[in-house]
Parts: sequence; C-alpha cells; structure tokens
Amino acid sequence: MKQYWKEFFTRNGMSLGLFMLLAVVVWMLVMIILPQLYMMDFSFRANVPPPQWGSETHVYTLEHYRYLIYGNVNATDAFNYIDLGVFGRTILASVFVTLIDVALCYPVAYYLAHVAKGGWGRLMVISLIVPFWVNELLRAFAFKVMFGASGVINSILLALGIIDQPYDFIRENFALYSGLSYAYILLMIFPIYNAVESLDKNQIEAARDLGSPWWRIHWRVVIPHAKPGITSGCTMVFMLTAGALAAPQILGGPSSLWFTQLVYKWFNNSANWARGSAYALVLLISCIIFVLIVMRLFKVRLGEIAR
Repeated sequence: MKQYWKEFFTRNGMSLGLFMLLAVVVWMLVMIILPQLYMMDFSFRANVPPPQWGSETHVYTLEHYRYLIYGNVNATDAFNYIDLGVFGRTILASVFVTLIDVALCYPVAYYLAHVAKGGWGRLMVISLIVPFWVNELLRAFAFKVMFGASGVINSILLALGIIDQPYDFIRENFALYSGLSYAYILLMIFPIYNAVESLDKNQIEAARDLGSPWWRIHWRVVIPHAKPGITSGCTMVFMLTAGALAAPQILGGPSSLWFTQLVYKWFNNSANWARGSAYALVLLISCIIFVLIVMRLFKVRLGEIAR
C-alpha cells in the first residue's frame, strides 16, 4: 500500500495528487455518505411537521419499517401485501431486465472486441452512443409511442396479418421492460467490452485448434475472463433499474407500480419524509445485497469490478 501511494504521487505530483484525493474525499462525503446517513437517521424518526424537527416529539421509532411489513395498525390483513408485493415485483423485474441486458449485450460486446475492425467497429460504437444523446424522458415517450395501440409495432403486426386488433403492450408491461432494458444497455455493453478486449486472442485460437465448439469456447475461456465486466454491468443495470422512476411512470401499465413510485408518493404526495426515507433505505440495502450476491456468484472482488 505504501508503495502504491508513492507511485501515485510520483506519477501525478504532490499538488495534483493531493487535489485529486481531496476532491474524491469531499465528493464521497458530501454527495454520498452524509446524505445516506441523514436519510437513515430520518427513517427512524417519527413523522412530525418541519417546525418540530429536533423537538421532543421527533423521537426515534420503527414505525415506518413496521408499516412496510404489516401496514396500518387498523388493517385487517396480516401483512402489507400491497407495498411488499410492489417491492418484490420491482426486485424481480429488475433481475429480469438485467438478464435481458446480459443476453443482448454479451454478443455485441464480444463482436466489438474481437470481430469488428477499423471503421466498422467505430461505426458500431457511434451507433450505440448517439441515441443516448437524446434525453431519457424523450426516449421513454418514444417507446410509449412505438408500443402504443396505433404505434409502429402494432401497425406492422396488423399489416402483416399477425394480429387482428392492436395488442396492449403497455398493459402487459412489454413496453416497460423494453424501455428499461434499452435505457441502461450501454452500462452493460462497455464493462463487458473492456473485459473481453483484454483477453488474448491466442487463447481463443488455441481452443478452436483443439476442436472446442463455439459455445464451449465462450463458456470455458471468454466468460470466465469477462466475469468482472459482467458483474460490473449487472450491478449497475440492476441498481439503476430498481431505482428508476421516469420509465415506470411513463411506460408502466395499471398494475406495474414501481417501488420508487411509492418512495416518491411518501416524499411528495403524502409529505411523509420519514416513511419515504425508510422505504428508500430498504431499497438501497436490497440493491447492496444483490451486488454482494452477484460478486459471490461470479467469485469476483470489488477491486476487479472497479478496474
């Protein structure tokens, strides 16, 4: 560790090195650590008007976490099935979107890293990046138009005679999952691309020479080498999907309430910041647990993901 810091200051100089360290510390402290600690403290506080914050009535309580599990004290149900159902559906849907992105992005990343050459490779990268110059909200509305009853998809299916009447892609959440999968696709492609690109092509050629089929080459050679990139992409896509708000609001059907919409409701519509903080903290802890599970599953360390 001492040698690492010595090399760091030698490479960047004492002044620039100290500035970079200070900037990182301030960023982590002000933008990440303190807000999360404040939100955690708020989640254990009673919901009182702002003038009473810090008073004797602003006591610590587990009321908001109990509400998430059991609901209102006067409720007849044993559990808060609505909020717990929304939470479970959000987590499962986020896992589903993450798996879709892995399945779509791994072939593209491999093709970019080991097949596409020269101008064709650069053209593919540009074609991936340029659409994301458009605002996320506009892209979400574009998906709603595309999957609407009179949208492009239904028009093509009707013209081909595949369906007799427009299909409700919005109600069936097809538009929502498609929009979420596309929204964070770059965060899956580029980590996998960076990992696969560092693989020595001689290993692939050696596996081919030994008679391995293409699927075994990927399973035994490419994927083990790309595990840090896959893990990094999965964690980012899952956390952003679970925390998405705009896409579920725009593309979600009547029964596709997202957990972040509940958080938004408590913060803004109900003015219950304490309960909103509790719900947000539960979502944050769930995302961290997912990251740890993925790291355990792929047997990678945090340092390998951050490379």
